[in-house]
Amino acid sequence: MSRTTAPGSVRSATASRPPAAEYAPELACDPPFAEAPYDLPRLETRARSGQLSRGKSEDANASAVGRMRILLLAPHPFFQARGTPIAVKAVIEFLSGRGHAVDVLTFPEGQDLEIRNCRFYRVSRLPRLRNVRPGFSLKKVVYDGLMLAACVRLVRRNRYHAIHAVEEAAFMAAVVRLLTGIPYIYDMDSSLPEQMVERFPGMGMAFGALRLMEGLAIRQSVGVLTVCSALEELVRQHDPGKVVGRVEDTTLLRNISGNGRNARILPAVRHGPVAMYVGNLEPYQGIDLLLGGFRHALERVPNAHLVIVGGCNDDIERYRERADRLGILDSADFLGPRPLSLLPGLLRQAEVLVSPRVKGLNTPMKIYSYLDSGTPVLATRLPTHTQVLDEGTAFLVEPQPAALGRGLARLFRDDRLRGELARNAKAYVQSEFTPQAAERKLEAFYSAIEARVAERSV
Repeated sequence: MSRTTAPGSVRSATASRPPAAEYAPELACDPPFAEAPYDLPRLETRARSGQLSRGKSEDANASAVGRMRILLLAPHPFFQARGTPIAVKAVIEFLSGRGHAVDVLTFPEGQDLEIRNCRFYRVSRLPRLRNVRPGFSLKKVVYDGLMLAACVRLVRRNRYHAIHAVEEAAFMAAVVRLLTGIPYIYDMDSSLPEQMVERFPGMGMAFGALRLMEGLAIRQSVGVLTVCSALEELVRQHDPGKVVGRVEDTTLLRNISGNGRNARILPAVRHGPVAMYVGNLEPYQGIDLLLGGFRHALERVPNAHLVIVGGCNDDIERYRERADRLGILDSADFLGPRPLSLLPGLLRQAEVLVSPRVKGLNTPMKIYSYLDSGTPVLATRLPTHTQVLDEGTAFLVEPQPAALGRGLARLFRDDRLRGELARNAKAYVQSEFTPQAAERKLEAFYSAIEARVAERSV
């Protein structure tokens, strides 16, 4: 197959391809991706029979069954088994199951998926622009530009009832709305102004302007889908009357067959309590804080061990050097990415699971699987955690190395406290953060959106 397409074009990703490797949540660094020539399909949607129908009658069929054709913009590598792509996959599967026809436009990297009533399109891959990482980056800006051009092409060739725009794609959808009138849903996983200023402090002078742009994207949307109460409150500040849905992430342990309970995954030579972190190693995750805190914990519990699962090779090497400088490398293991199927077994083999995040408003997706694991959680006492966690479900510490170290040592030594926190956490996540709960919240949100879209189309 040809590997080249014109910049700004899209290519279909429906051809057969080999299965891609699994990655633990938030661990993907450079997953496989498939190449296919550009072949824009005609409108395709699901009729009452559940089969796919083609041709000019498709829009009539969609209207007859009260279903929509939706363009979903996912401005990141898709699919990768980490936070936002996992959440987007859940939305796509929900929309497909609801009977909507979904076209997904995304970046060139990622694993291709087969989802009923859904087609995937990827912007052109540019030389030397690969391994797009989470968060704001110049690579993302370039691909976002190509994505906007590709989005306009798709809208010109197809009739869409609505656009579901993830993160910064809301700004693309706002432009398309001005050109075509197509309403859009803002899928808000984070506050982009805060994310950009945290990543590039020199942009602080532009924070006010960025916040105004964020507010405009919110007000122009037909509704906003958020992942946490902090973002829901932010939306209300911009537009008190906006239709807002809050659908938190869910535990991933419910959808994994084979929990790996009897598989000893950690290094066999380790004897002593284990603190474990699972996720990517981006700066906002607080790995420097974790390493510094673990050094304090070692002073109290000398046989303790730290296990870090996930991350790209460059990040792993950088943090290994940091651990060496702190004098804790002999007590720390960097395992790199592990298959998602091993996640339950991994989490159960630790005495404490740690989320040391230091920046951001949204709650890390890992928290929900942590809570469901049966292993107690230690987390920083910041809104990113406290909007979900409290003293009864997790051991909360100030985001300082000494405080984190004291918390780890306390949990290592207190079996009763560990058991109590683990039981409370598991009961909590099973009542509030299951895939079934998320589906109920999505259904309530999209019922309101569908009514708004229907009003506009009358």
